[in-house]
Amino acid sequence: MELSKTVKIEIKALIDIGDTILQKASRADSSFEGSDLAEVSSWVTRLGQLVRKLYGENSQHYTNFERAISTESFYVIHSNWYGHISQVQGIALTVKHDIDNDLIASIKGLLQAEIFANFLEIGEHLLSEGYKDAAAVTIGAVLEDGLRELCKKNNIAFTKPNGSPLTIEPLNTELAKNEVYSKLTQKQITSWAHIRNKAAHGQYNEYDKSQVEMMLLFVQGFAEQHLA
Repeated sequence: MELSKTVKIEIKALIDIGDTILQKASRADSSFEGSDLAEVSSWVTRLGQLVRKLYGENSQHYTNFERAISTESFYVIHSNWYGHISQVQGIALTVKHDIDNDLIASIKGLLQAEIFANFLEIGEHLLSEGYKDAAAVTIGAVLEDGLRELCKKNNIAFTKPNGSPLTIEPLNTELAKNEVYSKLTQKQITSWAHIRNKAAHGQYNEYDKSQVEMMLLFVQGFAEQHLA
């Protein structure tokens, strides 16, 4: 996954700002005021936004960031009190390390798996409340998104020549053809795709709740095996 130049430029700028703030802090006889304090506030806000966008609010990086900025008297900064600023700069350096070593793609993959799990929970809740048709559509959408992500990971085309996205069955065919998973898995996905399509087209009497429950179990297992 190639990160945009904008992200790379932003993290470099944030590290440069952090270095400047630390240099000022190490020489400051009294606490930061005015423009110096405003610079710290802007730096913290920009870094927080970047960490959240790249890793998500449940990530270790974002947890470390929030812990650092929760330091008592965070905005009291002078030569005898700026260790907390060093902690924030350390997080910025960690982000740069991840970017320089192409680790963001792996982290994004983990986040994607978490997103799939959340939507599967929604499907499970819909089933428990008796909404089998809405559940079938939701679970089917998760499966389709999962196949698309697998295509991306394996450099397999996931759009038509005109740019429109491929649906479950063409994605399934390409993934099996490229041996990302077995022919048996391909057949299983085809059967669950039929249920998703029937639900999407209002053919609600063509399947029952137990089949949607089995569909959910399959997609949960598939996500754990291929998307975690």
